[in-house]
Amino acid sequence: MSFSADSPLVARVAPSPNHGERAGGPPDMLILHYTGMATAEVALERLCDAAAQVSAHYFVFEDGRIVQLVPERRRAWHAGLGCWGPERDINSRSIGIEIAHPGHVGGLPPYPDAQIDAVVALSRDILDRHAIPAVRVLAHSDVAPERKEDPGENFPWDRLAAAGIGHRVPPAPIRDGRFFAPGDSGEPIEALQAMFALYGYDQPVTGVFDARTLAVVTAFQRHFRQARVDGVADASTITTLRDLIAAQPAG
Repeated sequence: MSFSADSPLVARVAPSPNHGERAGGPPDMLILHYTGMATAEVALERLCDAAAQVSAHYFVFEDGRIVQLVPERRRAWHAGLGCWGPERDINSRSIGIEIAHPGHVGGLPPYPDAQIDAVVALSRDILDRHAIPAVRVLAHSDVAPERKEDPGENFPWDRLAAAGIGHRVPPAPIRDGRFFAPGDSGEPIEALQAMFALYGYDQPVTGVFDARTLAVVTAFQRHFRQARVDGVADASTITTLRDLIAAQPAG
């Protein structure tokens, strides 16, 4: 299916066959991914392969070139099974950006400045055209914490926040003190889980620091408290979460 680019920042269109009809209204989420593959070319080929059954709306090369694969009006297949707040069909509600990067399996190298500049510009352009709240600019790992790690703990969310993209507060300093970890249980764990659920994570309130809670804490740290990603709910993690909840816009 040929189409015209939605963004003036797009260098070329490379149509992917992997898309469908949206459900539930226009997109109001922006999801950022890394490709997690050895080269950009191999990743782009896979996103355009009908047999792979994956795609994204946009693809950003290391040098900042932007390719559009799926029209924004269509449902790209980028997020898979995931949740955020009440949303259970993330693909229908979101626009997805794939960032060429080898990922954790490739050693998690720094993102090139030219690439991040392009991601910032593209994200800003998308937000200017769609009613996407700051709290719904998310990592793939936020919406699928037990399955995904991308775009990883070295993704510069602070550079996006400086451009008015996404929701962010200064991470609380890491210091000694009480913490919660796998195996802990009781009312403090219930309160912790309720805070994550209130912010948007798919976190059941069980009162037990189980595998799901570990995954959610880790995903949160990858996005919002990147200095230490260990899955331990220490004072820094909990304070940062509290501050994010307090800083949410009304409604």
